[in-house]
Amino acid sequence: MGMIGGGPGSLIGAVHRLAAERDGYIELVAGVFSQDFEKTKKLGEELGIDPSRLYPDYIAMFKEELYKPEGERLDIISIVTPNHLHFEQAKLALESKFHVVCDKPLTVTHQQAAELERISKEFRKEFAVTYTYTGYPMVKEARAMVQNGELGEVRKVMVEYVQGWLSKEIESEGHKQASWRTDPSKSGKVGALGDIGVHAFNLVEYVCDTKVEEVCTELNTTIASRSLEDDNNSFIHLDNGAKGTLISSQVCIGEENNLSMRIYGDKASLEWRQMESEKLIIRYSDRPMKVLKAGTDQLSEIAQQNVRLPGGHPEGFNEAFANIYRNFAKTLITKRNGKQPTQVDLDFPKAEDGVRGMLFIEKALESNASGQKWVSLKQPELIN
Repeated sequence: MGMIGGGPGSLIGAVHRLAAERDGYIELVAGVFSQDFEKTKKLGEELGIDPSRLYPDYIAMFKEELYKPEGERLDIISIVTPNHLHFEQAKLALESKFHVVCDKPLTVTHQQAAELERISKEFRKEFAVTYTYTGYPMVKEARAMVQNGELGEVRKVMVEYVQGWLSKEIESEGHKQASWRTDPSKSGKVGALGDIGVHAFNLVEYVCDTKVEEVCTELNTTIASRSLEDDNNSFIHLDNGAKGTLISSQVCIGEENNLSMRIYGDKASLEWRQMESEKLIIRYSDRPMKVLKAGTDQLSEIAQQNVRLPGGHPEGFNEAFANIYRNFAKTLITKRNGKQPTQVDLDFPKAEDGVRGMLFIEKALESNASGQKWVSLKQPELIN
């Protein structure tokens, strides 16, 4: 694997590296970690990468790697740069015949995201988008329960992702992460919605195994000098008839990384919280509440395949992230060996999920600007 971005000061770059190499399927052997080549070389030395495979820019990396013999050249490009750079980097990587793992949101427009999906299919290259929370075993268990009908007909969905780290104007104090995430030229048209709101949206569609059909959104900017919104309230309609709410905010003082989801069917309901990720709470109207835990033999096959430790041993964000890279790598290896990957191996967020996320963002913006408010996510001019 080669990496673009993730240099000094990057939180997510280190997470990607740890996740990719955790299971021994992937080795980081090349990189362009920074626009400053000296910083790339310094980090590369710390990571033990051959200096000849550290590059001043991604174009040089793609060009040089393609000259290497098959078996030595890169297979995967991991893109962990700010949002506005994703499209051109991923496009050239696919056209250079590399598989791609890209951080979310996939691009800054729905049109760009759809183009990447098209190119990945044209060149027959696998594409993963790191919607991390689908990697948690108990999220997979929740999806299996919905698919198996254990909740019955889904009626109500409530998802909330709230943080407090942008409750003050830290971008003006030189905070690197805040600076680019609140800058429209780097983040795109949205702030909190693109950073964490798309995670909540993806979680709804993944667990409910359905699509959001309509959205009604209000975007708020709580700090007057901030260029992008930092708070979002949305109503959602799912195509199976269920109704729901989606809240994302980065100005909730005291909140750390509070992602939660509740799904109510006509037989039972479930609740999952990222900060207690190893538990899945099931509630009934006619019997006691049940708590399922990771690491037990009561779980579905797909959840069991993504549990890494025995019960009572905490797993979390890094392991969920690693599950995405592992399933992605196993899919590549299986296809390389001329076999068909299992549904368990194929269970990672793909380009189409990134496209859905960008469609949600654009329709939320349209709803926010509209007096009518309800906006369909099925407009034919936006969906191929």
